Amino acid sequence: MTAKLPAPITLTGRHVRLEPLGRAHVPDLFAAGGGDEEVWRWIPTPVPRTVEEMAAVVDARLADTACEPFAVVDRASGRAIGVTCYFDASAEDELLEIGGTWYARAVWRTAVNTEAKLLLLTHAFEDLGMGRVVWKTDHLNERSQNAIQRLGASYEGTFRRSRRRPDGSWRDSVYFSMLREEWPVAKARLTERLHAGAAVPA
Repeated sequence: MTAKLPAPITLTGRHVRLEPLGRAHVPDLFAAGGGDEEVWRWIPTPVPRTVEEMAAVVDARLADTACEPFAVVDRASGRAIGVTCYFDASAEDELLEIGGTWYARAVWRTAVNTEAKLLLLTHAFEDLGMGRVVWKTDHLNERSQNAIQRLGASYEGTFRRSRRRPDGSWRDSVYFSMLREEWPVAKARLTERLHAGAAVPA
């Protein structure tokens, strides 16, 4: 059984705050990533080149009943610098997916991705009682694959010709997962990296 997560929640760390995505975040998000081809290269959405197009991207996330979207807010500036989501949560099967993630290029290779993932994983395993968290990404997106593996996730396999890209070409989707019993070791490693200032690149 697949269902939307029970309630939106705000997750707060030292560097970032993950809060329920809303229309109010659109101006910040457009400033963070609007029109940036590199930010959107591997996102299965056309590059938003106007504020209105960014609003449409946000509206699509909000309309997706299988998605719980978060705005990633930089605590120092108070501005939204990206988006990340939970997808396809199932309390019965104790699983969910983390995805739909993008950040402003200015925060790539900083603590932002490390802390955002630490917050999401902690909430998933320790508060929601999940037993399995999944990621999937384009087979050509080596940066994302490396970042997911550095979180402590394991490669599971590749679904061939699984999704059409905005340009009409087909991607293979590479799947990774982390299990509840693997979480304590991953959490300790991520926490140590964060405290040491060593980021897991986005």
